[in-house]
Amino acid sequence: MITNHSDVMSQSETRATVLEMYPEDPREAAALLKQAVPLMVRHNIPPNPVHYALWYTYSKGQVPELNRQLDKVLKDFDRFPAESASKLFRDYIIRDELEDARAGQQQAINLVDDMARDVSRSVEGNRNFQTSLVHCLDMLEAPANERLPDILSELQQSTRLMQSQQEHFLSQLHSAQDEIKTLRSKLERAQLAATIDGLTELLNRAAFTRVLERALGRPSRGVALVMLDIDHFKQFNDQYGHPLGDRVLQHVAQTLRQSLPNHANAARYGGEEFCVVLEQCPDLASARGFAEQLRLKIQSLRIKARGDGKVLDTITASFGVALAVPDDTLDSLLTRADDALYQAKRNGRNQVI
Repeated sequence: MITNHSDVMSQSETRATVLEMYPEDPREAAALLKQAVPLMVRHNIPPNPVHYALWYTYSKGQVPELNRQLDKVLKDFDRFPAESASKLFRDYIIRDELEDARAGQQQAINLVDDMARDVSRSVEGNRNFQTSLVHCLDMLEAPANERLPDILSELQQSTRLMQSQQEHFLSQLHSAQDEIKTLRSKLERAQLAATIDGLTELLNRAAFTRVLERALGRPSRGVALVMLDIDHFKQFNDQYGHPLGDRVLQHVAQTLRQSLPNHANAARYGGEEFCVVLEQCPDLASARGFAEQLRLKIQSLRIKARGDGKVLDTITASFGVALAVPDDTLDSLLTRADDALYQAKRNGRNQVI
């Protein structure tokens, strides 16, 4: 299991809504579109709402990590992949809708629970009232007012009817509670799917970003970021096919999970790129030591092709490591680790910088 995974699932953060992300007036919006559309045309990006939203936001320049990811996709692919667009749209444009929906659903559940308790108390009160009426009738066997027993009897029947109606309502509420629990379970599974990368079972980028943001909110504990990229991964896909490439990713992810120390989280950051955030990390040397051990474990992996049983060429990865400093933001720490990673690749790969 991924360390601190429950922390990701249990906390809901307050963020701007989608509409609040775009407060521009028509004139400003038109100016941004004039920047976004030529970018889309230049890179042969099909015009659709998802692409417009991404490149409009890119033109605003207020989400640096989105811009970095878009630039990377354009660099790595000849054509802009539809799945990349959908993932970036989900991660950076509407990334908190599931959490907001879950919080709203929990409020509804609490409301129904409160209503059920109120009705239960009301039913119990009516039962007590009925018992009292029966007692009164027993006492009025020889009433001074001959009509009084009839009145009380009628009142008793009315109370029974009211009790029956409320018990029926309570039964309906219990059914509604069961349905809501089922819906909550489905939503939690959907949220898990939105939090975990389906192929590697590591955190996805959006969830990892939230983990890193929280870690940076506790700077006194010491935070290090390790970024790694599988070397020559495109060659694996080209030579052996995407299914084998997926197996490489899964084996690297498994190695990552098995190597995580306490207070650490790992994610598939995109494509063949992975990230690890190390909390309570005392210094850069400790982070480098972890990265170096992980590099050696990945290098020792041996994966066979299923068709002919041929063992793949040695799998290696390049690493960039950065230690957070007091003034670091999410973007500045990511940038430093990413710069170190690219330096490792430029220097010949299969090393830690």
